[in-house]
Amino acid sequence: MSSPGLRVRSTVPLYVAAGASFAALAARGLTVPLYAHELGASRFEVGALFSVSTLAAALLSLPAGMLVDRLGARTLLAGSLVLAAASQIAIAATPNIPPLFAWQVIGGLAAGAQQAALFSAVTESVRDGQLGRAMGWLTFSMQAGFFLGPSIAGVALRWIDVRTDIAFTTVLLLLTIPGVMAASGTRQSSAGVALVGPLKALLRQSAFLPVSIGLVAATLGWGTVGAFLPVFGREALGLTNAEVGYLLALQAVVNGLSRPAGGRLVDRARHRWPIVFVGVLVWSAASVLLGHLTGFLWPAVVLAVATPFMAVAFVAMGVVFADLSGASTRGVAMGVYGTILFLGLTAGPLAFGPIVQGSGYAAGFTVCAAIAAALALVMAALHAEPLRPREEVRLPPPAPGT
Repeated sequence: MSSPGLRVRSTVPLYVAAGASFAALAARGLTVPLYAHELGASRFEVGALFSVSTLAAALLSLPAGMLVDRLGARTLLAGSLVLAAASQIAIAATPNIPPLFAWQVIGGLAAGAQQAALFSAVTESVRDGQLGRAMGWLTFSMQAGFFLGPSIAGVALRWIDVRTDIAFTTVLLLLTIPGVMAASGTRQSSAGVALVGPLKALLRQSAFLPVSIGLVAATLGWGTVGAFLPVFGREALGLTNAEVGYLLALQAVVNGLSRPAGGRLVDRARHRWPIVFVGVLVWSAASVLLGHLTGFLWPAVVLAVATPFMAVAFVAMGVVFADLSGASTRGVAMGVYGTILFLGLTAGPLAFGPIVQGSGYAAGFTVCAAIAAALALVMAALHAEPLRPREEVRLPPPAPGT
């Protein structure tokens, strides 16, 4: 077991890498919808551009988790970052809407691999009793990226066009290089594991079903608002491109600042499901209210009040998934977490996009909020916490010479 000091130093580059990669991703979340809107994309197409990216991330999350267990985080993280940079440059060079979908798929694949690698690397580096705080700092770093990305992209839009801005913000990925190097020692197993054993161990845990339902509820609400927020800001709130960037940055600041304290709360909580339950209900109420507002001030207030509840809820769900895994199966568990998370983010815009297109943002946000709240009630009815140590899956012996 490493000393606490060494553990802190080994995770800091990973936190920086998380912040930088998510800064690039968040800048893309602002600029790509705006760019597609300039090219004449409909509201549904804007939402679909978000969804195809998150769907691709969902499809790769579980395979990426298996690769983490088999190969370690460094190779996976490095490859995914190169793929993300290539797809972003390609988007900037694309003058038509249809190819944007292909590049968004590639970017989503990279995002799914990044999340699995980063989460697995950090959870491997800390004691169980500090897992909430580690998740808090990791997701704080991600939310710091969500602040910096739209801020940098939004300010840059004062001097350059959206297409150039997409290419410009790719340089943020250079800051991930130290984190890639730090991840070299985070391999879970040199021999690897089969998929069936870890999945069975995960599914047998009593908390798996309720926390998965809670994660779907949270991601439906979060993903629907997030996918449409840039264009919603332009069309419904009447904001400029730069003001939309400031609104996203404000949300990211509040989100990030809530994470470390939220991690301490999660570590101390006897049960985590009430944290998720309250977070989903507060965000659902805020989504309904947001659809009836205009201007910058009141939407900013609503987002600033509601976002911390969801921030702590996501920390709680990440900790529960980590608690459901053992050292030999952590990559698979976090891959399943990423799969459910990205599928939920994908389903929201696709399911409620036609309502937004046909009946407006208020109607789409309200229907989404009602379904998310209903799922949260189901989660509360099924709530459970892991009452036994995390199961280890017996690994096969290493091959000769490994």
